[in-house]
Amino acid sequence: MLLEVIATTVNDAVTAERHGADRIELITGIFEGGLTPSLGLIEAVREVVSIPVRVMVRPHARSFCYDAEDIAVMLRDIRRIRAAGGLSLVTGVLRADHSVDVELLERLLEAADGMDVTFHRAFDEIPDQTGALDILSQYKQITDVLTSGGKPTAPEGAERIAVLQRLSSARHKPAILAGSGLTAEGLEDFLEKTAVGSVHFGSAVREDGNPLRPVDPGRLEAVRQILNTWKR
Repeated sequence: MLLEVIATTVNDAVTAERHGADRIELITGIFEGGLTPSLGLIEAVREVVSIPVRVMVRPHARSFCYDAEDIAVMLRDIRRIRAAGGLSLVTGVLRADHSVDVELLERLLEAADGMDVTFHRAFDEIPDQTGALDILSQYKQITDVLTSGGKPTAPEGAERIAVLQRLSSARHKPAILAGSGLTAEGLEDFLEKTAVGSVHFGSAVREDGNPLRPVDPGRLEAVRQILNTWKR
């Protein structure tokens, strides 16, 4: 059972690794849903942790549609993240009609040059999520789809997440990474309903559940313990 934890600082990343995370999503702008962190932070985190790190590539929080200048920034960020070595990416791009922007996605994947990629919660703005999962499955670099099932939180979207998980398992599509609003208290019920194999935690494993506070070892260990004892 994979546990991905959001980190916004070097200390977050170190604490996450020490207390049970399998992978880090490195971002800034946590209130905006995650933006591209600085190159200095990326390099510093890469130097101090040994678990996988996926770096957000998202230039702004206005939408998931990007103009030519945004795209140039995203491509530049991807190339620099790739040059840092040993990292993977988190990104997501949509057209104005909220479908996957396939042309732009392919440009970003080409720049990533084989790096693993999570398609992030832009996915939750797509009306036809099963169709979108079919599209994303055409790209081997896309290993995960982060989703709350089209709802504000993953518990609210549990029914849709269960459907996506069944499709992912049966047809060898990207793994479903469930995130948003998950807590230790409701985790077992959520796992029972969805059968997901990967979960993503942010605020719920921080001090007082506050997104601007550091990762809390006790809260993170509580989630890790549930996942370690969960019987699928």
